[in-house]
Formats: sequence, C-alpha cells, structure tokens
Amino acid sequence: MTDIPPIAVTMGEPAGIGGELSLKTWLSRENTPTFFVIDDCKRLYDLAKSLSLEVPVKEIDNPEEAPNHFQNALPVIHQDLRSAVAPGQPKHDNTTSIITSITRAVSFAYNGSAAAIVTNPVSKSVLYEAKFKYPGQTEFLASLVKGEKQPVPVMMLSCEYLRVVPITIHIPLSEVPGTLTSDCIIKKCEITESGLRKDFGIKSPKLIVAGLNPHAGENQELGIEEEIIIRPAIEVLKNSGIQVTGPYPADTLFHKDIRDKYDVAICMYHDQALIPLKTLDFMGGINITLGLPFIRTSPDHGTAFDIAGKGIANPSSLIASIKEAAYMARNRAY
Repeated sequence: MTDIPPIAVTMGEPAGIGGELSLKTWLSRENTPTFFVIDDCKRLYDLAKSLSLEVPVKEIDNPEEAPNHFQNALPVIHQDLRSAVAPGQPKHDNTTSIITSITRAVSFAYNGSAAAIVTNPVSKSVLYEAKFKYPGQTEFLASLVKGEKQPVPVMMLSCEYLRVVPITIHIPLSEVPGTLTSDCIIKKCEITESGLRKDFGIKSPKLIVAGLNPHAGENQELGIEEEIIIRPAIEVLKNSGIQVTGPYPADTLFHKDIRDKYDVAICMYHDQALIPLKTLDFMGGINITLGLPFIRTSPDHGTAFDIAGKGIANPSSLIASIKEAAYMARNRAY
C-alpha cells in the first residue's frame, strides 16, 4: 500500500450535519484513512460536547501535522465563522467561511499536502441567496482549476453495488431532451472511462448506456433521442476503442445479473441514475467528481437540517467518501 498524505475534509454547511459527521468519522479512525477538517475549532469542540461525543479537537497549522495527532485527536485547520451556529438554522454571513474552506482544501490538494478533498454537504439554496454563482460545489471546484482551459467535471455516484454517471444533472426534467447532445455524451463517457482507468485501476472499463425514453424509444415509437443523439455517440465511442454498449431501456439495467456485466451505467438524467443507487445503498453512496486534476469525493446526501444537532446523523457516507478518496489517491500514486 502506497503511503499518501492526509485527506482534507471541508466544513460544509455548519448548521447541517457535516460537523457531526466529521466528529463521528474520527471515532472510526482505526478503520479510516488519516484526515483533517477545515472548520471552526470551537464550533467542533462545542458540538462534540453537546452531543456527548468524546472527540478531542487539536488545532493544527498545516496538513503535514495531521498524522502526528490523528490517533489522539481530530486534527482541525481553523476556519473562522462570522456568526454562531444554531443547528438547522443556516446563516448567510457564514457562506464566505464555507467557500473559503473549499478553496483552502483545493490549495492543499494542489500543493500535495493533501491527497484528496472530501466535501461535506452544503445547502445550495443558502449559497444562492448569498449570490453564489455556481450550480453546486462540483462546478465551483472546476472553476478553481488552474490554467486557461476549464475542465468538464463529471459526477459519478458510487456504492458497493453500482456506479452511475448522469449526463444531465441539476436541470428540470422538461429541459433534458433539449439539453442532451451526442457531444456531451461522448465527452462525459471519455472522462468516465479515463477516470476508471486512472483512479480505480480498471484496465478495460465497461460502460453501459441507458436510453432516455421508455423501452429506449421502442424503435422510435416512444421517442427519437435514442436514434438521433444517443446511438451516434455510442458509435463514435466504440470507434475510439471504448467498450460501451446501448442504448438499453433504463428499467432493465440495475438488477444484479446485469450489474455484474459493467463497471458504470451512463444515464441520461439525474433521477434515472440516483434512484437505483440510493435504493441499493442510501447511507453508503458517495459522489465522485471525475475530470479534475485533484481527487474529490463527497457524501451522497444533503445537509439534513431536520436532524442537525440531534446526534442521530449516520456517518457511513462520509466514511465511505474518505476511504474511496484514499483508494483513488493510491491508484494515482502508482
């Protein structure tokens, strides 16, 4: 196993469950790669106390210090919050701290002091009200990439049983047919195939592609997108040497016998991808961003304002995100 630097975990929305997840994840440290959190030290200390979690908090100045303290305390690089935090009650004046936590994590990944970044959940609506101009953390992370050419970030959701990539993501369902293009499918499939090789050590990734319409269009009786958009993209990908098949009816792709035959399912829209994954493993699913020069994973759930501060948040997805980030980092190190 290749030694790697610690994983950087961001603050997320402080009024949500992110802080509790970070604390509980440290309690599983014997089976979790070394990580540190970029967060407000006093907030985490007070939160641990209020939840009766025996988690000492150790402020560190840089990621290199994290391994020295990890077994005895949760290493934290301090990030000030402007306002006191009340569980379930987000405050817009803390948005700057949330964003700064992300940018600092990226800087650590760039300089090699962090092996990867794991982002705790944020509230998009709170960020939007504070004039955040990106659809989500994924697009913001892409904007932080150095160089003139902006990368195309690809969201891959993963659990023990399934990997899925939605081609279109956070748009209304009514806009999917008009947004879907062959070029977009080709580009995202290429990035996905490359990511599976580089980050997961899969020598010959197998991609399977879902149709957009019921029965994959039923020979154009139920829709034409399969024939004019999806199938041409698949032919281009095949001709480039990528192992890809489809388009298939989406309702046939996710039972166990079929899942064993591919490495990732390419889906046409958000819920087509996320419903099967969350049904199979709601608490263990993680979000992986492919196509960036640094590794980023995230829990595949939200801020859960309704249970924040109650001590019942399940850290499984954050733990899985940290483990997957470390696995990807080790693959890149070879």
